[in-house]
Amino acid sequence: MAKKSGVDLPDWAKTMWEDMGSPELQGLESVYNGDLLERRQGLRRDDFVELHLNVQAFSDPEDAHIRGRLISSGKSSLEILTEDGRCVFISRDVIVKMELIAHTRPAYIDDKELLAFEREDMKRRSKLHEKVEKETKGNDDSHLWG
Repeated sequence: MAKKSGVDLPDWAKTMWEDMGSPELQGLESVYNGDLLERRQGLRRDDFVELHLNVQAFSDPEDAHIRGRLISSGKSSLEILTEDGRCVFISRDVIVKMELIAHTRPAYIDDKELLAFEREDMKRRSKLHEKVEKETKGNDDSHLWG
């Protein structure tokens, strides 16, 4: 296991960590105890994780173990960038165990970069919706009565 900034990383995660630009990992650990406002736990975008999946869902039992970086987490699936560079979507229904290897970002509420991204993304989406509304205005009046 490689030790990076006080956090032990397995060899597979070290390569991915370097590909991310070697972000500082110190101080990103989960906080489970103490004042409720100071606690920081749970999965975060870009976390390194290992998934153990239900073997019965795969024809090859070796496919039932995935290591990688959490790209996104949805209601029914997780998007994982695997250690070999594949992007896979895993149904939550087949996950038996998920092990957090390391956080690579601050908790959501403390992640200024992520919050800034989401704010800019909301502005972009709003402008796109306005543009589409202007382009289609008056073309679809079938919902009007009379």
